[in-house]
Formats: sequence, C-alpha cells, structure tokens
Amino acid sequence: MPTTIKVKKGHIEEERTEAIVVARYQDDVKLDGAVAHLNRATRGRLRTHIRSGEFQGKLNQVSILHLNGELPAKRIVLVGLGKKPPARLDSIRQAMGTVSKAMRSLELPSFTLAIPERGIAGATVEATSQAMAEGCLLGLYQFLHYQPSRAKETKPVRTITLLARDEQTLKMGRAGAQRGQVIAEAANSVRDLCNHPSNVLTPTTLAAEAKTIAKARGIRCTVLDRAKAKKLGMGAFLGVAQGSHEPPKFIVLEYSGAPKKTRPIVLVGKAVTFDTGGISIKPSENMERMKADMTGGAIVLQTIRAIANLKLPLNVVGIVPSTENMPGGLATKPGDILTSLSGKTIEVLNTDAEGRLILADGLAYAMRYKPAAVIDIATLTGAVFVALGSHAIGVLGNHDALINRVKKVGESIGERAWQLPLWDEYKEQIKSDVADIRNIGGRGGGTITAAAFLSHFVDDDYPWVHLDIAGTDWGESARPYIPKGPTGIGSRLVIELLRDLASNPL
Repeated sequence: MPTTIKVKKGHIEEERTEAIVVARYQDDVKLDGAVAHLNRATRGRLRTHIRSGEFQGKLNQVSILHLNGELPAKRIVLVGLGKKPPARLDSIRQAMGTVSKAMRSLELPSFTLAIPERGIAGATVEATSQAMAEGCLLGLYQFLHYQPSRAKETKPVRTITLLARDEQTLKMGRAGAQRGQVIAEAANSVRDLCNHPSNVLTPTTLAAEAKTIAKARGIRCTVLDRAKAKKLGMGAFLGVAQGSHEPPKFIVLEYSGAPKKTRPIVLVGKAVTFDTGGISIKPSENMERMKADMTGGAIVLQTIRAIANLKLPLNVVGIVPSTENMPGGLATKPGDILTSLSGKTIEVLNTDAEGRLILADGLAYAMRYKPAAVIDIATLTGAVFVALGSHAIGVLGNHDALINRVKKVGESIGERAWQLPLWDEYKEQIKSDVADIRNIGGRGGGTITAAAFLSHFVDDDYPWVHLDIAGTDWGESARPYIPKGPTGIGSRLVIELLRDLASNPL
C-alpha cells in the first residue's frame, strides 16, 4: 500500500499525531511560525531543547523532543535545513527524505508536517509543499518485491499530513503537494522498473506497462514488433536485437493535451533491458547492473503517465525502442554494416555501443512528427561518468536555448545537467571508410562522439537535446532521498522541463 499525502487546515499545536515535523535553518535563533506556536504550547520546552545545542539545524540533522501530554501529539521532530544561504529547495527534499526514513525506523504509521506560511529558501508555499511531498516519498522508497519476509516485517509509513494554518496556505500547499506526489511516484516507478531483473523486465513487459499507462489515461499506444520494424526499415534497432531470443518492441505513446495541430514534443528513451555488450562482451564485474540499461525508456514511459495525471497542455510523444543486447549466434558482429530507418548506413565497430543504434531509429522515427522539440535520454556512455562523475547529467544538442532551459530546471530541482560541446571536429571521429558513419569515435570524448553520432538522425530544423544519464542512474550508496541502486534521476528533470515548456514554449 503506497504512502498517502494529505493536506488539510489546522493548528499544529492541536494536531493529534504520532509526530510533528518542523524544519529549521542552522543556528536560527528566531522562534516564529510553527516553532513559536509549539513553543508556547510546550511552555518553553521547545526553546530549551533548541538552545541546549542538541539540535543545531545542520542539513539533515534530526532531533526528537518527546512530549509529556503538553500536546495531543506524542513528539516533536526537528530536522535541519543547513545554513540559510545557500539553503535551496533541494535542502527541503533532503531534509524530508531524511526525516521520513527516521519516522519509518521508529515504526510510526503516520506523521504531520507543518507547511511554512511563507515558504522556505525563498520559494513559494506551493513550491515548498511540492518539495516536501517529493522528499518524503522519494526518501521512503524501498524495493522489496523479491524479499517477501522483509516486506512482511517492514512497517511502512501509511500517511503523511501537511498542515496549513490558513486558507491561502492550504490552497497553495494542496496544489504543490499533489504535484509533488505525482512526480515522486513517477520517479519511484522508474526505480521499480529498473530494479526488476531482466528475466522479469523484458521488452514485452515494458510494452505491457506502456499499454497499461495508455489504457488508464486515454493515451494512444502503438507497439511495433520485429516484423513491423523490419518492414519500416529499422535496421539499426533490429541489428541490436538479432542476437536475443527475447522479441524486441518499438513502443510509441502519444499524449494529446493541446489542440491537434500543435506540434508535439517528442521524448526518445533507450530501453536495453539487458546489455551484455553483445559480441564485444562486457567484463563480468558489475554486469548485473545492466538490467537498468533501460532507464531512459522507463523515464519516458513514466513521464507520459505523470504529464497525463498533471493534465499538461502539451502534445507529447514518447518513443521507446526496447531490446536485449546478447551475444547469440545471429548477433551483429564488429565490422557489420546496418542500414538505419533514415537510410544512413552504420559500420558497427563495437557491439557494446548499441544504445546509440536503437536511438538512431528512435530519433529518425521522431522526425515523422515534425516536432516542436526532441529530447532523448539514455544510459549511453561510461565516458560521461569519467567526465562528470555521479553528480551531473551530460547534456548536448543543437539548440542552446533548450539546453539552457534543461540546465536551469535541473539546478532548481536538484538534478543538475552540464553541457558538453558538440563541435564539428567531433563528428570527424565517427566518419567511416566503408559506410556513412561508424558507431564509435575512438577513446577521446566518448560522450561527445556518441552525441555526434545521434545528431546524424536529427534534422537541424528541430530543437534537440541529448541527456546522458549513465553517470547518475545508479547510486553506489544511499543519499537522503536517493536510494542505493537505481536512482530514477532524470525523471523529475524531464517532467519539470515539460512543465516549464508548457508555460513558456520555445
């Protein structure tokens, strides 16, 4: 049973709850808002607790004040936001993720959060409430599907209540929290899909997920099988698929939230449900993580679900080419030449550079929609981790205004993106002696040459950005609202980018 976010009007000091959670800045001596109300109700006990130095407000610090009947609540929980500058909305997400996990460890079925009447970190009440809801739900994420005994023993947080003191705060808080719940649930659904092993999560399973999303929300769904893809001429996509017994699926979702004549934004997501590297086989160490090489596709599917729930006034097409990359007897070999949907021929020098091959046909298919913009997202290159580590998504493309929007949105939501160049010199690295292009460009600038390859399948008339999430999609250790393993990073970025484009088109 998922955690429910409720928003209601009330006085925090009168709330009957397991715990009241209040966020505070580091070394903040003021007693205002919810803290002031609670301090009066506890006859100064809260002030004494704060001034004792036990709680300093450092980012993600948690301190509990147990009550002795002064309030209907059983305890007050303080959580730190860090120093006021540079506190930002992501500080709220981190604090909420941290405190939510603390409440679960105490086996509390519910707790209550006070919505700040003036927002936090310079943000509006609506944005603050959204960040609070996101932080809580993202932080509480667990994947226990294959651990039934542990799932039975775990006592989840069932309800989180956001409490507003007045009508205006209630209205803004409700709007923000509802949006935050939709976006967090999308990210958590991406994590679920990426956590399933590849013997469960196949291209067929992804296609079924797409059909479920479409059926529930009135979205058009088209799934092309191997025969239909072959008839269309998707030689790059099928070249990756031909070594696997699992049938490939080319998935298309079409969401219509704007007038029919409005040009759509097209999302293209790589969905290799397991990547062995093919004939250019990967080392065995950490190969099990390649079950998550379909993260880009999962993000596209869950983004379509989220924007439908948010009723964004956009037309959006989601394209998900999905296959395994296996070293079977029919597998593509180094030196083979594939003919893509666009008609361009590709010399395959490394079968482990397969994501760009399926994206090539995905992007070529996207051009049929004469899109307002194209955004592709993929766990594409190990080189992006070398360049940017695990803290930033690599972004490249042909449209600086769109790239800048990606960076601005990413900075605001805590999913940062950093631009890499895409100069013509990099395109020289993928020229082939025997075909139009080759699928690798040598050791230097691997993330950039991958994007240079993709650029051959995007018409220059259409704004395009490429998001390489291979450095951010997997967490080596847990963070406040990001779990170990599949992180879901990139999903909130794409959803928020679409929200931004809905209110301010290119």
